[in-house]
Amino acid sequence: MSKGVERGEKSIIHRCRWCGAQPLYQAYHDDEWGNPNKSESELWELFALETQHAGLSWWTVLSKREAYRKAFRGFDPLLMSQMDDVDIEQLMQNAGIIRNRLKISAMIHNAERYLSFCQQYRSFSDYFWGKVGGKPIINVYQPEALSPITTPLSDEIAKELKKFGFKFFGSRTAYAFLQAAGMVYDHLAECDLSADKIAD
Repeated sequence: MSKGVERGEKSIIHRCRWCGAQPLYQAYHDDEWGNPNKSESELWELFALETQHAGLSWWTVLSKREAYRKAFRGFDPLLMSQMDDVDIEQLMQNAGIIRNRLKISAMIHNAERYLSFCQQYRSFSDYFWGKVGGKPIINVYQPEALSPITTPLSDEIAKELKKFGFKFFGSRTAYAFLQAAGMVYDHLAECDLSADKIAD
């Protein structure tokens, strides 16, 4: 993590308003969201989960993350790509995940696309971090300001990945992914992890 976004040892008291008061959401905010992540397996898992987020709150997906890991074979992309219609029918009966046939099918389809993508671009880590020049884009917000929903960069990424065949990964989802993976550092001014508060 670059010097400007190092996290201190103190307990987080003020957080970005979106994480509310739920302990699981707060822990995700404090320990994961916005923390630069270059782990290929974790980035693929995050990507897959973000596609389930479309049209729903992130909390809905986060609260089901462990169930998704079990249902989708530990997010091993090769094993996921081998899932078939029988697996889809079983997943549609799994109350631990979001039972949307299109999203379930897209998850399997995207695993196939991911394997092809890595043959061309080597890895998600190389591709996405290359888009931000190898280090986080650090945003400093004024009080009461909110982060954007999309940016020209997320538009660009969404278009490129759509051409590559990925599904359920539009510009909003792309920007949420960049934020979550720490490629864009978007903690708000109200938060103890805002860039202006931890730069010193």
